[in-house]
Amino acid sequence: MKIVEVAIRNARLTISVLIFLILSGTLAYISIPKEAEPDVQIPIIYVSMSLDGISPEDSERLLLRPMETALKSIQGVKKMTATAYQGGGNVLMEFQAGADLAKAKNDVKDKVDDARRDLPTEMDDPSVNEVNISEFPVLVVTLSGDVPERTLNAAAKELRDRIEEIPGVLDAALQGVRDDLVEIVIDPAKLSSYGLRPDTMIAGFNANNRLIAAGSLEGDQGRYAIKVPSLIETVKDLAELPVVAGENAIVRVKDLAEIRPTLKDPETVTRLDGKAAVAVEVSKRIGANLIDTVDKVKAVTAELQKQMPPGVVVSFSQDKSTTIRQMLSDLQNSVLTAVVLVFIVILYALSVRSSILIGLAIPSSFLMGILGLSMAGLTVNLVVLFSLILAVGMLVDDAIIVVEYAERRMSEGMDKRDAFAEASHKMAGPVIASTLTRIAAFSPLLFWPGVVGQ
Repeated sequence: MKIVEVAIRNARLTISVLIFLILSGTLAYISIPKEAEPDVQIPIIYVSMSLDGISPEDSERLLLRPMETALKSIQGVKKMTATAYQGGGNVLMEFQAGADLAKAKNDVKDKVDDARRDLPTEMDDPSVNEVNISEFPVLVVTLSGDVPERTLNAAAKELRDRIEEIPGVLDAALQGVRDDLVEIVIDPAKLSSYGLRPDTMIAGFNANNRLIAAGSLEGDQGRYAIKVPSLIETVKDLAELPVVAGENAIVRVKDLAEIRPTLKDPETVTRLDGKAAVAVEVSKRIGANLIDTVDKVKAVTAELQKQMPPGVVVSFSQDKSTTIRQMLSDLQNSVLTAVVLVFIVILYALSVRSSILIGLAIPSSFLMGILGLSMAGLTVNLVVLFSLILAVGMLVDDAIIVVEYAERRMSEGMDKRDAFAEASHKMAGPVIASTLTRIAAFSPLLFWPGVVGQ
């Protein structure tokens, strides 16, 4: 039985199904995750090694050569690059496109463990990492202003904690923040006057800065753990820490040294308009809606900004949602423009009915396509949006061919049901052929090698 005749005979059912698909596509378009780049795995894994004070020459000889020897036996490696620098080195491996990165990462970890015995014992454990597009920032929130550095750091840390609570956020990394540090400058004269050595003070710190479990207490209401807290949490705790105790006096840290709170040396430097600033780099989870995530980050930032100290200025940069919003706007404008222009042209050349049918075909086809993407678990990204915009012309051409033939047959006296049924059969060949021609023009992209091809 021919599907077109069945659809025409059951017009109400056909229209109901069409309305259902349009509504479902609209809901899918609203809820489907939207992101900048497709979620494509980059087949790159790198091993990072660090050893304080090692020179690039020694790093190449003591770190990179043993690691390269162990890693070169891994299957599927396309290219291996090693870099030595002051304080460490890294080995970067690029695998063939489509490689199983989970298996590759496990193989790399096994080889790194094998090479560990040939590396200096004093070096830190090597780390194995893979490049992931989802970890790149989708938004950078920058705090600046003529305020003390500690005030700016505290505001940035509070903002980071609030942003990381958003479900779509994977990580919020701070850049330009220096951690608190307490410097203890020992007076050698005072230390020798008490007959003490520096290692005595260090042993005192280690012995006192701990949490001691003291058993438990059981009663009618239950069992409660007992602990003796002796952690150093403030500068005052450090100053009052006893180093040595005698019968007549207790020597504390403040009696032997000068204690001054300061900040660690900077590892990253952030500037905004030449002034010191703190940046929060926000990355989203895989499959999360980029636009929705960015909007929530901005909403949380705006809410917290009201509680920040006066003088703190908040700004946003590297907002990837801007590109997606522009592409979505271009898609909507293209669809609306196509519908209006087709309606006007077809209305002049054919009839109102033809204009409505052709104009309805464009948005309904798009929405059904979005529904299919959503059901397949895919996202709307730059590649999908470009493809949809490109398909506007194809939809218009095919719809005009079918409707124009049906209008011509009706003008010859044929019943409208029979005219559209015949048009669908007669024009099926040309429409399919023209569509296959366009597909053939783009099909070589399917065989494009590497990450770009994926």
